[in-house]
Amino acid sequence: MRHLQSFRTVRAAVAGVALWAGAAGVAMAHHGWSWTEDGFFELEGVIRAVYVGNPHATLDVDVGGEIWRVELAPPSATIAAGFTEDTVEAGDEVTAIGNRSREDTERRMKAVRLVIGGQTYDVYPNRVPPA
Repeated sequence: MRHLQSFRTVRAAVAGVALWAGAAGVAMAHHGWSWTEDGFFELEGVIRAVYVGNPHATLDVDVGGEIWRVELAPPSATIAAGFTEDTVEAGDEVTAIGNRSREDTERRMKAVRLVIGGQTYDVYPNRVPPA
């Protein structure tokens, strides 16, 4: 009986680790850079919406009548860069520098730097383009 109980405990632990590993893989795929093109991309437009929260901060930016999703860093890194929901308002102009989606039809990018009202926010300081 003791062996059966031990087997069930081990089986439950293995199942838990497998579930955790699967979830971690999805999170890494979502948060990684593999969905972005190599090389820097610059986007200029007008902020329509700001979100600073999990899993990462985002801006919706109007570029010539098309809304682009600009993904930033996780909230802690975005806030550490000085960028919060109170930093900007809808209607502010923004320049976002980063990497655009590999999917040509997708209006989405992952920004490493934002420039708003002459202020620079490096949300991924170790990835910003060389000066």
